[in-house]
Amino acid sequence: MFRSIRAPLISAAAAGIFTSSIGQSVMAQESESKPAVLPAVTVETTAEPAPTKKTGANKTPAPSATAAATPAEARKSAAPSGNPAQRSGSLAVADTAEAVAEIQHWPGSVEVVPDTAYITSTPAMTVQDVLAYVPGVLAQPKWGDDTRLSIRGSGLSRNFHLRGLQLYMDGIPINTADGFGDFQEIDPTAYRYVEVYKGANAMRFGANSLGGAINFVMPTGYDADLFGVRVDMGSFGYHKLSTSSGGVAGAADYFITGTWQETDGFRDHSWGESMRGSMNVGYRLSENVETRFYLNANWVRQRIPGSVTKSVALTDPETAAAINVANDWQRNIDTLRFANKTAIRLAPGTLLEVGAFTTDRHLMHPIFRWLDYKYNDYGGFVRLSDESTINGYKNRLIVGANLHNGTTAARQYGIGADAEKLGLLSDVDQDSGNVAVYAENSFYVLPDVALVAGTQYLHATREQQVVYTAVGDAPGSSDFNLWSPKIGLLWDVDRNWQVFANISRSAEIPSFGENTVGTPFDAQAQRATTYEIGTRGRREDYTWDLTLYRAQIDNELQCVTIVSPFFTNTCAITNADSTVHQGIEAGFGAVVMKSLLAGGRDPDKLWLNTAYTYNDFFFDDDAVWGNNELPGAPRHFLRAELLYKHPSGVYAGPNVEWVPEAYYVDNANSLKTEGYAIWGAKLGFDDGGPITAYIEGRNLGDEAYIASTSIAGDVSGMDPLLFEPGNGRAVYAGVQYRW
Repeated sequence: MFRSIRAPLISAAAAGIFTSSIGQSVMAQESESKPAVLPAVTVETTAEPAPTKKTGANKTPAPSATAAATPAEARKSAAPSGNPAQRSGSLAVADTAEAVAEIQHWPGSVEVVPDTAYITSTPAMTVQDVLAYVPGVLAQPKWGDDTRLSIRGSGLSRNFHLRGLQLYMDGIPINTADGFGDFQEIDPTAYRYVEVYKGANAMRFGANSLGGAINFVMPTGYDADLFGVRVDMGSFGYHKLSTSSGGVAGAADYFITGTWQETDGFRDHSWGESMRGSMNVGYRLSENVETRFYLNANWVRQRIPGSVTKSVALTDPETAAAINVANDWQRNIDTLRFANKTAIRLAPGTLLEVGAFTTDRHLMHPIFRWLDYKYNDYGGFVRLSDESTINGYKNRLIVGANLHNGTTAARQYGIGADAEKLGLLSDVDQDSGNVAVYAENSFYVLPDVALVAGTQYLHATREQQVVYTAVGDAPGSSDFNLWSPKIGLLWDVDRNWQVFANISRSAEIPSFGENTVGTPFDAQAQRATTYEIGTRGRREDYTWDLTLYRAQIDNELQCVTIVSPFFTNTCAITNADSTVHQGIEAGFGAVVMKSLLAGGRDPDKLWLNTAYTYNDFFFDDDAVWGNNELPGAPRHFLRAELLYKHPSGVYAGPNVEWVPEAYYVDNANSLKTEGYAIWGAKLGFDDGGPITAYIEGRNLGDEAYIASTSIAGDVSGMDPLLFEPGNGRAVYAGVQYRW
């Protein structure tokens, strides 16, 4: 019975968004005259206001999502227009305020997470610290730098590596050309802000998967501190040292950063060490032309504790899988990435961006076999952004093309005790090609209402050639030619409030890992139609971000774990017939109380920040699984924080992460996890000056809980190795100094 009311519930809530928006809009228009032109929108994430960074003479101010001007202050300031051609500092890279203004032109669920939302108040270890309060994003730590990352159920069955979501550094792909991705190359302390584009809203990158794209953006010399250093330490042998520098000299600017990090890990056999470095150098060739070079290098060494049984995860969570210890399982990565991006202002409202990149990655991965993979990816892009008028109506156009090709020399060896590399078992060469062409146009039929239409064409090829095999590798190839259209509506109710809706198609191409296991090159492309409606906005004392969506999926790619009493890192790839992913993504922030201890023009505040995600994922009349729930994701997921902030810069408060219901780990719906609630607290100082400090406690109740799982077909009557325990009680502290 519940299944039958799912869609009506979503529809009723969607109707409520528009009804509420129209009513509030009428009241707003009674006190404000209608603007003659489209107003700039400055909506950010729902985090609590924090002090504005002090900036030098050569820098543009970078407001935080934890801090936003009041409506009155915003009207007095020159808010960014959202037009890339009108950027005030770097022409090739938007600063935080400009990124917020630009991203709001997308008629769908998008976010900008500035560094001030996490960088001074957390150890900034993994992507979970960055994305913790973005609704709809499931970011759960596994071990070391590894995280299970999913948006709207993307890659839900993939509990190793990443699928269904594209990661970028300054628009440069982190994923390999065949679609695989890893998190070890991400240094959360290196970025000025992070952009989250859910689903087809990631079209500007040529990404068109169910999950969308996440873009990690470095500062430039225009908004960086001259020098900065931070030191962090904490539980489980955690230590981190980061340094950075940036500035402007005439027509040139630069930013450079480096981080060393090590940890013993909460679980046995989970220690890791890494060194990461990034830099960009820009040069203004003229007032209207800027070129910028990027360099990124990573050295990562990480032990893998592996999955355990449910009983072990909940009673002895530090325990590692026996085979992982005996054979010393590891994931080690060396990466060098080089890129250039050039921006050319063709007219006051027109910006042309062109770029190219190359990446050399070496994966040394002793697991069930000794994997020795060498990747060489290369590509380029061109994107034109134009803002103009057509017969007196405002119009925004984005059109572009992306090329992302790559080769992989994939060699697998036998493995002995202590990660000894034995004889060669497999030597294959893999080639991936991807060409995406896209266009999206927003035509303002009213000064504050835009009709949006877009499309993407993707041509993708995969080819494998076998040099040598003792394990049955087979040569093969596949080609995909896919169109993915999109239509939408964007309504700027007022300067700080939007309503949006869209219908979009998406496509996901099987990676080599999914198309060479079982029957080679038999997997089909995953296709989905997604319906989305939502609203986002900000007032002086509260913010909101609410989205409802329903994705109807054909051929959903499932990586179903091959259950073994020894290890669980291999899986069989299947295409499900029809599945549905639908849910609610709700972010809310509000001043609960103010002027508790300090009044006046800058009172103290007690700020509530929440991110709630409702996941309703199920098979749709599947021949085998009927209407069972899709395994791997909690139905309800809530993070909340109550933070007191004093105008002196002192802040303190508790936080909670709550999964009230267990979720299934197999398609047969025979085995569940356990619900949990963990709580933490933080105390810190940040007055916008050169020194910041924090101390944070996590899982202070020392709750044993399951953070993530692999999935299987049917594990009835078994106790399989599918579960990843969450970390126990931990305390971290850090201090930063910049000048």
